[in-house]
Amino acid sequence: MKKITALLFAALCAVFAAGCTPEAPDKGDKLSVVTTIFAPYDFVRQIAGDKADCAMLLKPGTDAHSYEPTPRDIISLQNCDLFIYVGGENDAWVEDILSSMDTSSMEIIKLMDCVEERYEEEFVEGMDGWNGHDEDDDHAEWDEHVWTSPVNAALICGEITETLERLDAANAAFYKNNMQKYGKELAALDADFRSAVSDAQGDTLVFGDRFPLRYFVEEYGLKYYAAFPGCASESEASAATVAFLIDEVKKDGVPIVFKIELSNENMAKTIADESGARVETFYTGHNLSKLDFDNGETYVTLMRRNMDLLKEALG
Repeated sequence: MKKITALLFAALCAVFAAGCTPEAPDKGDKLSVVTTIFAPYDFVRQIAGDKADCAMLLKPGTDAHSYEPTPRDIISLQNCDLFIYVGGENDAWVEDILSSMDTSSMEIIKLMDCVEERYEEEFVEGMDGWNGHDEDDDHAEWDEHVWTSPVNAALICGEITETLERLDAANAAFYKNNMQKYGKELAALDADFRSAVSDAQGDTLVFGDRFPLRYFVEEYGLKYYAAFPGCASESEASAATVAFLIDEVKKDGVPIVFKIELSNENMAKTIADESGARVETFYTGHNLSKLDFDNGETYVTLMRRNMDLLKEALG
């Protein structure tokens, strides 16, 4: 579990003790919102529009699993009106930071608390370390990638909307109207995924990568094989895992081996090369490339990219 480094934590405590008001950004008349990752950042953009200034701590092109906050990040967090984070093992640093500051003047949303059902990190057959995994392990972590299901995304957006309305009552009707429109987009996305899965011949996805999409597959009744669970720190699987995934692709005639955005595709490429499949990216919404960010990609557009590939992968 990733903790904030002792040196950085000490430096931040010194910053807080010295006071950082003179260097804090001017919030002006707009709400200031800070999110850790892309998905909630985009949700806020869709709901708040130009009524709020929203910042994402994770810079485009950066893997969320390697992120560590800078002092500037923490000052932005300390001075925002609304802070949104995921929760779970990769946000362990957040709990350290929040416990060290006065949060009485800000609202905080934890994505994992917005959903109706949570799942633990899962080891499936063939996954690296699967043979040594104890199903009764009391130290299993919660799978934190709750936003990957469009149904959960709608629940999260509802919580964001209610919080924005509470913080900025003068623009409550604006937020509510935007949420109604965006809710229809998410509902259409959900319906189209259900239709795509219903019409498909297959029901199994293969990932030569981590698998941070359990909420997605649970929502649509899909199966999967992958090299690692969603929050695994490893990037190179054992030869046995790679061979297992190659055999599954060959056995089922799977045309696509997936990787997730911003990850190394070497393992997926090896599996694809040995099985006659090809490698494609399945977007999780953790983050996106700088090019995609600059081109205005959104949670919905990335999910619709996924849908096109899902239809092909399932046949």
